[in-house]
Amino acid sequence: MHRDQRAAQIAALHPHDDAREVYRILVTLEFPWDMNQALSLALFRTYAVPSVGRLLFETGEFTERTQKRYDDTALLLDAMLTDGLDGTDGRAALRRMNQMHAMYDISNDDMRYVLATFVVVPLRWVDAYGWRRFTEHERQATVHYYRDLARHMGIRDAPDTWQGFCELLDAYEVAHFAYDAGARAVADATLDLATTFSPLHLLPQDVARRSTLALMDDPLLDAFAYPRPSPLLRRATRAGVRLRGRVLRHFPVRTTPVTSADLPNIRSYADGFDVRELGTFRPAASGCPRAG
Repeated sequence: MHRDQRAAQIAALHPHDDAREVYRILVTLEFPWDMNQALSLALFRTYAVPSVGRLLFETGEFTERTQKRYDDTALLLDAMLTDGLDGTDGRAALRRMNQMHAMYDISNDDMRYVLATFVVVPLRWVDAYGWRRFTEHERQATVHYYRDLARHMGIRDAPDTWQGFCELLDAYEVAHFAYDAGARAVADATLDLATTFSPLHLLPQDVARRSTLALMDDPLLDAFAYPRPSPLLRRATRAGVRLRGRVLRHFPVRTTPVTSADLPNIRSYADGFDVRELGTFRPAASGCPRAG
């Protein structure tokens, strides 16, 4: 398949009616590495909102079982995308996601902001580092895919354009980004895990950590009280990622989808997994109370 054939394949799909298929092609065929990086950064970005980061810290899941939480989140999102919300695994993944969120008192505003990061951060990452930019057709499909997910998750008032999602994200971060010790602990645990992923694992941990921070903007760094990387490190790191995208333009079109389960970063389920058992569950009842 030539690149113009893939472009024609995507253009032939409707941005609303075929939104999941367009987005699936983007995530698993056109930009698998970029989308994985961007969606990971999107989740990381949510920690800088104290009401989100503090809750994740209080559960203990993201600091004590960081790898499993990373894996479960990626696999649940992947099941909903690849199988669809009307598929067996897709429905099970959606049910698990809704059950986990229902365990906590999470505001609609926070849920809507998290949704916005999943729309906006990948768009901005691919624009900056991808081998090409998203087309308007693909941006619209991304919006419709996440609006449908929002409807199934009970998230109200999701924007109906990608520009609206950008405005929502930027305004929410200006209003809510702030330091929280618990959120910082979650961010530190996530960064430590990221340094074990390829190609960062080839670098000394401190260098890998600083290189990761060099890809982040100042408001995000300031919210965690992280030191701002030197201008030289920022330029070098970002130039390296951009160079990867330029080189990739000359590679053959990918025809075999890459899913989260295929990624070497997913390490918790060497013997396979059941979507219905991913994530966290309410503690089992401890039995009947004794009479006083």
